[in-house]
Amino acid sequence: MLHKLIIIGSGPAGLSAAIYAARADLSPIVISGHTPGGQLTQTSAVENYPGFPSIQGTELMQKIREHAAQFGTKFIDASVTKVDFKTKPFKIWVGEEVLEAQAVIVATGATAKWLGLVNEQRLQGQGVSACATCDGFFFKNKAVVVVGGGDTAMEDATFLTKFASQVTIVHRKPEFSASKIMQERALKNSKIKVKYNSEVVDVLGQDKLEALKIKNNQTGETENFACQGLFVAIGHKPSTDIFVNQLELDHGYIKVHDITRTSVEGVFAAGDAQDPRYRQAVTSAGSGVMALIDTEKYLESLE
Repeated sequence: MLHKLIIIGSGPAGLSAAIYAARADLSPIVISGHTPGGQLTQTSAVENYPGFPSIQGTELMQKIREHAAQFGTKFIDASVTKVDFKTKPFKIWVGEEVLEAQAVIVATGATAKWLGLVNEQRLQGQGVSACATCDGFFFKNKAVVVVGGGDTAMEDATFLTKFASQVTIVHRKPEFSASKIMQERALKNSKIKVKYNSEVVDVLGQDKLEALKIKNNQTGETENFACQGLFVAIGHKPSTDIFVNQLELDHGYIKVHDITRTSVEGVFAAGDAQDPRYRQAVTSAGSGVMALIDTEKYLESLE
C-alpha cells in the first residue's frame, strides 16, 4: 500500500506534523522510534510548554499523541531500520516490513551526550540534566555544576547564574575550547568558578543529587563536591545514522534548505534532527508544523 505521508519520529515535531496532516486528510503514519515521545519522556516536570504551567514530560507527550490519534493518525511503535530515498516512491523498512510513501517527514530528534555513569542515568530528572534552558528554573539559590568546555557549556553556565547561587564549570582539560568571547563572558561572572583538569567520576545521592565525586586527572586526587544540580554540556548527537548516504548531513544534522526541505525532493525534516541550535520542545513542534505545510504543498504539486 502506498501511503501519502510517513512521519519518522514521535517527539513534539513528529506529532505536531501528524496533527496537522491528519486534519488535512493525509492519513499520516507515524513510526514512533526506539523512544516514543522523544526526549521529553526522559524529563520530569515541564514548565515551559505553552498551555501547561507544569506537567510531567511523559504525560505531555501522551496528550499530544492522543491529540494526533483523535484525528486519525496511525502509529507503528517500532524503529526504522533502513530507508531508500533515492527512488520514488520512498521506501522505509521497519524490520522486515517495507512501507512506501509519496512524502516523508524526518523528525528523529537528537540525544544528549552523557558521561556514561550509572548513577548519572539513575538520577536524571532528580538533579541531573542536559538542558539548562529547560531545567535551570528548578535550581533557584542552589549550587550547580556544568560539565564541558565548549560554547554550550559557557552559555549554560552563564544562563544558570540567573537562578543558581553558585555555578562551577568542570572541564577535563587545562583550557576551554569555547570561543574567546563566550569564555570571557562566563569567566567575568562572579558566580562562576572553574575546575580545570577535572572529571566527574560519580554522581552521589539516594533519591536526588547531593554531591559529585570529582577527580583531578593530573594529581589523581578526588573530592566529594556538594551540589544540587549537574548539567552535562558535552554536546548532542542527532539520531540520523540511517540517513547517511540518503540525505545531505552537516555534522550529523540533516541539512535543510528553505526551512524544512532536505536534499531530496519530497523528504522534509523537522525538530532536533535538523536543529543544532534551539533544541526546545516548542520550537520542535513549530518546525513540525512548518514541515507539514511544505509537505502538503509538495503533495498537491503531484496531483
